[in-house]
Amino acid sequence: MTQHQPHLAVPPAPSESELTAIARVLYEQAGIVLAPGKTSMVQSRLGKRLRALGLKDYGSYIRLITSDEGHEERRAMVSALTTNVTQFFRENHHFETLRSTTLPPLIEQARAGKKVRIWSAGCSTGQEVFSIAMVLADMAQDLARLDIRLLATDIDPQMIARGRAAVYEENTLATIPKPLQRFVTVESDGVHIVPMLRNLVSFRELNLHDATWPMRGRFDVVFCRNVVIYFSPEDQLRLWRRFESVLTPRGWLFVGHSERVPLDPPCQLSTAGITTYKLPKAESPIGGPKWH
Repeated sequence: MTQHQPHLAVPPAPSESELTAIARVLYEQAGIVLAPGKTSMVQSRLGKRLRALGLKDYGSYIRLITSDEGHEERRAMVSALTTNVTQFFRENHHFETLRSTTLPPLIEQARAGKKVRIWSAGCSTGQEVFSIAMVLADMAQDLARLDIRLLATDIDPQMIARGRAAVYEENTLATIPKPLQRFVTVESDGVHIVPMLRNLVSFRELNLHDATWPMRGRFDVVFCRNVVIYFSPEDQLRLWRRFESVLTPRGWLFVGHSERVPLDPPCQLSTAGITTYKLPKAESPIGGPKWH
């Protein structure tokens, strides 16, 4: 199959039935709901996929993504239709809460010989998790000898690869507070995260919509911001409950500015700040996957 045919015309806009078929595959693959009125977005983003594959219409594309041979293209479709908006210290009030309230007892816990685990779910290209790491490193000069580790996951393998590379455009430097810019170096190809922080973070591909998660061990802090809004109300509730189940007692959950966690029973989370939630000291009775 021809991989690149620049002479191909722009494919026509997908029909309603084609949009429905694409939306169904997107939901089945990632749990993401394609909102109404997204025809132009689908045409813009998937039109590039059609041209790259040498396909003339969306009917041919749908036949591919619904076939047994379409696994890789289904992943490419999810990547194309996923919104990745991120920056260092986005929604900075969360990082202020980390510094003032969340991290001090966790750092002391690590200094007492216990482990601390933090998860950035839907990490995109890694600016969120490295923002957390910068705050940690600024607060704990002995961080390298403490058992503190960060997990960063995303459904998009391209985002994971960029996060592992830990190199960002030079204009991203402006969103990093001046005192924390010592944790990056500016080189000819961009802004590099220093090795000490890179060594704290493990990047893994993970689909939050999967029935099971492979991690072992609970998390003291979970960041999942501006991700769950793309799921159906039923799946949103299910995900909030799953995040609660992987928190340690007194664990923290940070969510996006337009997201709210329903606090109706059996939820044990309580509000602990702006789009910030916390478990009580008593351990959640809900079992969950573990990550070490």
